[in-house]
Amino acid sequence: MKFATRLNSFASKPKAEWPDLSGKPTMLQMATRAAKVEGLTDLDLNYPDHVAENPALLARQIGDLGLAINGFAMRYYTNPAFKIGAFTNPDPAVRREAIDLTKKGIDATRAAGSNLMTLWLGQDGFDYAFQADYATLWQHEIDGIREVCAHDPDCLISIEYKPNEPRSYSLMPDAATTLLAIKDVDMPNLGVTLDFAHVLYADEQPAFAAALIARYSRVLGVHLNDGYAKRDDGLMVGAVHTQQTIELLRQIRKDGYEGAIYFDTFPDMTGLDPVHECEVNIQTVKRMLKVVDRLEQDNRLSGAIDRQDAVSAQAVIQELMLG
Repeated sequence: MKFATRLNSFASKPKAEWPDLSGKPTMLQMATRAAKVEGLTDLDLNYPDHVAENPALLARQIGDLGLAINGFAMRYYTNPAFKIGAFTNPDPAVRREAIDLTKKGIDATRAAGSNLMTLWLGQDGFDYAFQADYATLWQHEIDGIREVCAHDPDCLISIEYKPNEPRSYSLMPDAATTLLAIKDVDMPNLGVTLDFAHVLYADEQPAFAAALIARYSRVLGVHLNDGYAKRDDGLMVGAVHTQQTIELLRQIRKDGYEGAIYFDTFPDMTGLDPVHECEVNIQTVKRMLKVVDRLEQDNRLSGAIDRQDAVSAQAVIQELMLG
């Protein structure tokens, strides 16, 4: 099983790792620290933030650390104009810049030996009533996504939705709206990345969102973390919503998900030890998958689910989780 992680997490507590460090750690310094995590197999890199001019060399350097590149994730910060939209910017030249930057990111992804590009279009949205024509925004978004999907049909393009932040309202706020966009784009290499905290933030049940996506598209990425559903907290896996996390793992296994489990957690926000934090996340997921195995072997749960008998289902789950 592949376990990947957010590279920027490993900038946490820098003086503990690099006592003489002046400024921020480099990408390779963070990757070297991440390689200390027992059980970690992959990294996800942000483009263009983490990517040098030679992605193939970068992949070899990460490979020398004993890790692989799971995929790249686009970040639209290079142009300040992206703050009011990347694919949906009112200026055609800025839209073109965002689309072309994404194509370069896809090329870099492929050069690094991966075939997964994650799009988090957090800048594409609005903040005020009467700020934008919604039909126009939607069409720009669809056209942009379709164009980058067509750029390399062998590269998987995965939309990571989030209700808001940095924009007050995102064009891709939830599973249903994202699935509508995927239907409009109509490209076979397009799918969805489920970020657990984003799903909670969208007031969705994670396993239900996963089931809908598997029915109408496909889950291409799973970002595990946790939170209190008020914002994107980035807490450790299972820290708040243990049962919901187990249910999601059961659902994606049932639906045939074969990608990496990626930890999108924020130990750097409160100065936690990122190596220990990631190791505990991996151990937690492995324990949860053992619970999933036990649940799948227990006919009492399947029977309770068939009857929609919540009390009996909870009894089985609590017994198998807690003894």
